[in-house]
Amino acid sequence: MLQETFGGALFHEPSVGFAQFTDAQKTLAAAIGGGFVGLFSLFNIGGRFFWATLSDSIGRKRVYFVFFYLGIFCYEIASTFAAAFCIIASMYGGGFATVPAYLADIFGARYVGAIHGRLLTAWSAAGIVGPLIVNYLHDTRVAEGVPHNQVYGLISYSLAVLLAVGSICNALIRPVHARWHMKEERGLSPPRIVKTPGSKGAYGIGRGGLDANAFIAWAAVGIPLAWDVWKTLENAAKIFQ
Repeated sequence: MLQETFGGALFHEPSVGFAQFTDAQKTLAAAIGGGFVGLFSLFNIGGRFFWATLSDSIGRKRVYFVFFYLGIFCYEIASTFAAAFCIIASMYGGGFATVPAYLADIFGARYVGAIHGRLLTAWSAAGIVGPLIVNYLHDTRVAEGVPHNQVYGLISYSLAVLLAVGSICNALIRPVHARWHMKEERGLSPPRIVKTPGSKGAYGIGRGGLDANAFIAWAAVGIPLAWDVWKTLENAAKIFQ
């Protein structure tokens, strides 16, 4: 996508189109593309922390509205600014990180793991349908002779429409009606709902804290993650050379 859209601009030769790449230029473009994928992954990781944390303050539903509306904007400008894909990647990771808490807000925390598993089934279906749509539109437009740097315009608009539909679905989401709440009969007590003072979106799971055990857990995850981030940054630096 980068090579087709931006062509020789990737290596400071904007007059060279994707179809005119020499073997050396293809190698250079591939290296830059690899660096961008690394940068993309960093925004994916960072988005999981940023957006999930933001959802504690403004609420899960509002964060998802941001995903949809900001995503529409980013897809509209994606053919002009590669940075738009980095923002999209952050929201992809943020969506994954925020949705378990969103589910806990709606259903309570007792069975949120099983409910999350069902949601991931739908997410996986989207992971199949989405690429099929993108690849079909891409191959069709290339076969029609559309210039490579214009192929992804219609694709971006189509994805923006899907996000608009998603925003409508998000607006329709409501907490489970009280008549479906678990009762204490048959030994099943209602799930304990936690609401942290000053938080607009921490129903169900609370916000946690940082004690010795949490610090050890974060260190076990954070130290290797920091190493991976550093190595990825070294690779992503190729984009700016």
